Order: sequence, then C-alpha cells, then structure tokens
Amino acid sequence: MTHPVPRTADATGLTVAPASLEDWHLIAEWAAAEGWNPGLGDAACFHPTDPRGFFIGRIDGSPVSAVSIVTYSPRYAFLGHYLVRPDLRGRGVGLATWRAAFPHAGDRLVGLDAVPAQEANYRRSGFRPAHGTVRWGGRAARTGTAVDGVVPVTPEHLPAIGAYDRECFPADRASFVARWLTAPGHTARVRLLDGRVTGYGAIRPGRDGHRVGPLFADTPKDAAALLESLTAHLGPEEDVAVDMPETQGEAAALARERGLTPRFPTVRMYTGPAPETRAERVYGTTTLELG
Repeated sequence: MTHPVPRTADATGLTVAPASLEDWHLIAEWAAAEGWNPGLGDAACFHPTDPRGFFIGRIDGSPVSAVSIVTYSPRYAFLGHYLVRPDLRGRGVGLATWRAAFPHAGDRLVGLDAVPAQEANYRRSGFRPAHGTVRWGGRAARTGTAVDGVVPVTPEHLPAIGAYDRECFPADRASFVARWLTAPGHTARVRLLDGRVTGYGAIRPGRDGHRVGPLFADTPKDAAALLESLTAHLGPEEDVAVDMPETQGEAAALARERGLTPRFPTVRMYTGPAPETRAERVYGTTTLELG
C-alpha cells in the first residue's frame, strides 16, 4: 500500500513535497552537474511512471534536495536521484528529505544503485548489496555489416517486448517501456527469431555522448547484434556508455570487444532478498535512476 505523503517540514525550514515535471527538469540538471550523464529527455519519460514518487525539498521556496521512489507494483519500488545542492551538504538536508519521502514505498521491496562510497550509508538504512554494476564507455567499435534479425521497434512489437521485459525486471512496467522506446531522440531495436523476441535495446542521447539501456538478450550473439545496430548511426568520435551488471558474465567481454573501457562501478542494493528475474539476459540496465 502506498502511504500518502503530506508536505513536511523540519527545524531547518525544509519542506518536502511531490515534484512536478517542471521541477524535475531542474533535478536533471543537478544530475548532469554530478557527472551522471542523464539522457536529454529522461525527465519526460521518468516522471509519468509514478508522478507522486518524485520529491523535491525546499528551504524558503528554493529547491535544495531531491529523491525519487518510483513504485512499479504493489511489491516493488526503486529509489534514485538522491541529491542535495552542494552548498547545503553535510547539514542533514538529504537525510530529512529521505525520511519524508521514503514512506511512499510502503511495504514494497526497494532497490537502488549506489556508488561504493555511499554503500555503508545505505546499509544503515536497511539496504543490502546484491551485485555490482560497471559503466563501460568509449567510442564503440562497429563491424559496419548488416545485422540479420534486428529491426526498428514499432507499436506492433510493444506487447511482446513488454512481456519479454517483465521476465528481466522485477515488475510489469509495460507503460514505461512503451514510452521509453518511442520517446523523441530514442532509437530502439528488437531482435526476432521466427517471430519471437530474443532481445531488445535502446540508445538515447545524453549530456556527454549516448547511453545504451536497456540491453536485454537471450544470448551473447543476440546482445552483440543489438549493440551493433543501436550504435550504427553514431559518428566515429561519439561516445557511448552502458551500465552492465556483473550478474551477466559475458557482458564485460562484449564491452571489451567493442573497445569500451570501465568508467565507474555501482552496487545494486535491496531492502530484502533480490527479486527473481532472468538476470542472465540483462547485458545493460535501463537506467541507474529507475532500475
């Protein structure tokens, strides 16, 4: 059950309330300043997923903090965008924002992707590590050859892709996936074998190069074909990044084959046991912000 989140305040004058989409465009700028390289249209895709799950803190009306706790189902939520304006860090503003927003998750299992330096803090809030993820980036080497069985995603593919995604993700997020794959600037591809989906992926422009995600596939061959097709339109000087979970043992080899190098690690953490999914299919997570 999702608990209603009232406007709250603390002794510093901080108020925390659900954020509008306009608010969240500002938070995307904060994320960019942190080097997270958000996609250019991420806010418009993220916010409708759970409009009450994006929170902004203000002092004297000025935005100072943020966190998102997106509820995907009655059993699962994902936390991201935990940010405090740099000049106010170390004053308890972030923790107060967290405490005001977290009840939105209710009794759900909550996941997040933590930078290693913050892992201990999340442990104190009840999270436990499940696996590592590494962002790989660089100028992707491509063969330049046609890829059989990989086609642009059309509306007719979306029901089958949604069903495939549900096996790779802890909740049904078909509406988000449809919005993500058809958003302006996003390029989406699906791999088909005898009419059956054997993988799909998307790439979008970011603040610094392009970001691939998700990259879900049955086999390394399917994943390689999708990555080839998704990056085919990039120029030779354009960077690409993909967040690869260590639960997929072949993902790092695929990144290396394409000339990508490790950029930074994160740690996937949950408030309970890791949910059961087809983790072997996940060569690249959708986003570190929404899972």
